[in-house]
Amino acid sequence: MAKVITFGNFKGGTGKTTNSAMMAYTLSKLGYKTLLADLDPQANATSLYLHTKQRITNNIVTFDKTLMSAIADEDLSDIIIEIKENLFLLPSFADFTSYPLFLEKKFPDSQFNRVTFLNELMTKIKDDYDFILVDVPPTLSTYTDSALLASDYTIIVLQTQERSLVGAEAYVGYLQELIDNYNADFDILGVLPVLLKNNSKVDEATLNTAKEKFGEENLFNIVVKNMERLKRYDIIGIVDPDLDTKYDIHDKRVMGLYKRVTEEMLKRLEMIESRNAQ
Repeated sequence: MAKVITFGNFKGGTGKTTNSAMMAYTLSKLGYKTLLADLDPQANATSLYLHTKQRITNNIVTFDKTLMSAIADEDLSDIIIEIKENLFLLPSFADFTSYPLFLEKKFPDSQFNRVTFLNELMTKIKDDYDFILVDVPPTLSTYTDSALLASDYTIIVLQTQERSLVGAEAYVGYLQELIDNYNADFDILGVLPVLLKNNSKVDEATLNTAKEKFGEENLFNIVVKNMERLKRYDIIGIVDPDLDTKYDIHDKRVMGLYKRVTEEMLKRLEMIESRNAQ
């Protein structure tokens, strides 16, 4: 059964989408059957992966249904598409903005049923994957609640700036509220630092503050450096040196970085599950 991991922070622009997408891609390269679930109505992860699929196959993807249609039919598998070997996408669409209203109408008398409905739908597809990585909006919202209550783990993406640090603290506080209010059952895999600028004293200071606030052991050892190449992927799709002849050293460096980050995530996961089994 898949391990579900939500990437979060209550500050926008911290790199949640990029890192969830790149780590899902890397998991697939490591042999894990992986689904990236885009639960953000802005659909940035969907756009990135569709560009990637078009780059790999030269085919433009069209859909007969939207995410909301699949949710209304209570069958997410209807719209899941294969991006490449071992990598799949649950795409988001603009109409996903109506999801909170849909839940209110479906469960007018139960907030608990609203926020756990997604978990019921995800449970139906968990056996099909090793990992499901979830991208959510940077807001305190039904989307985030639903994702976390369907998750086994969460990763806090921390860009090295003050507002992102505040957003990460607020996110951690809210995780505890979900545990208290809904008896949520998930673990924090760690805080993933993402540099705003390489070799910046401000970034280093923010990183040190994060170690003090969250505990150094809770921060990933691998830091995601600021790479301009990642911004390019939003336009052209992910360039994989193993699949694409049009790559350069920068693409190799990106893949090398995310291989190390993802391997650390797997080690953290193994440690937590070993500890919980005792």
